[in-house]
Amino acid sequence: MAIKIIGTGRYVPEVIADNEDFAKIVDTSDEWITTRTGIKTRHITNGVLAFQMGAKASEQAIKRAGIEAEEIDMILATTVTPDCLTPSLACLVGQELGIESAACMDLNAACAGYVFALDVAQKYLDSGCAKTILIVSSEIITRMVDYSDRGTCVLFGDGAAATVVTKGEGLYSCVLKGKPQGAVKIFTKLPEPKNPFSDKPFDWGYDEMNEAPTGYMQMAGNDVYKFATVAMPEAVELAAEQAGLKVEDLDLIIPHQANIRIVQTAIKRLKLPAERFYINIQDFGNISSACIPLALSQLDEQGRLKKGDKICVVGFGAGLTYGASIFEW
Repeated sequence: MAIKIIGTGRYVPEVIADNEDFAKIVDTSDEWITTRTGIKTRHITNGVLAFQMGAKASEQAIKRAGIEAEEIDMILATTVTPDCLTPSLACLVGQELGIESAACMDLNAACAGYVFALDVAQKYLDSGCAKTILIVSSEIITRMVDYSDRGTCVLFGDGAAATVVTKGEGLYSCVLKGKPQGAVKIFTKLPEPKNPFSDKPFDWGYDEMNEAPTGYMQMAGNDVYKFATVAMPEAVELAAEQAGLKVEDLDLIIPHQANIRIVQTAIKRLKLPAERFYINIQDFGNISSACIPLALSQLDEQGRLKKGDKICVVGFGAGLTYGASIFEW
């Protein structure tokens, strides 16, 4: 069974930090950041929480879908930076939208989260357990950025995007993958449990985890780069094979916006023209799971998505997770 995206929306904070702003707080420069990442600016939240950003993006998506919020019978939220451990981001967004009844759950597949959520949505739609699903991806990555680490702090921004998904016609394929032996390549620790009945130290079993500061993202950059440059083209090729297509049959590929060099390497390995790939990393940086749906929202608003277009969305992230989905617009 295929899917149909009937509405898209996005929200990014008003505060914009450019590369010169970062040069004032760490030892870096516009030239250093641009040549290594492709990023020029990123949006930073200022008084708006993740669920509030998600609700704003969702309101736009619901409006563009031409439906009422009450028609949503499932909310799937993707995030690695929720406002609460509980309740879920999905529940908080649903409350903000005034929805009285909908199944709500969060999904954490890091930067590949939207691809994973899209496939979960397809399975629920196919089973008949849901008819109209809201996927909302909202991230405050700056929540866990160490602004003294020039290697990571320049990469990330905040923002949210949403899509409304129903049953559709045409093709659909999805490949979801993971390499859990790379779990400590990207991580952010929560505080250790503390209670009056425990007196033993906690041991993660990995020096990297034990020695890492709490609350700040840690990333083995070179290892992640090597993983991503292989995982992205692999996922695209596998999804195309599953759909009975060749990669050159794809009209548009929307990759996770992590680093321009990763995308450029994937383009070379897939042997496709660069114009088949949509890139907006220069304006937003890496917003984790919100990158792909934000790009969809931009393309939809610009009228660049045509009925029947074969679109591939491909993501990769902490876990290590990766995957790709192909569907028709």
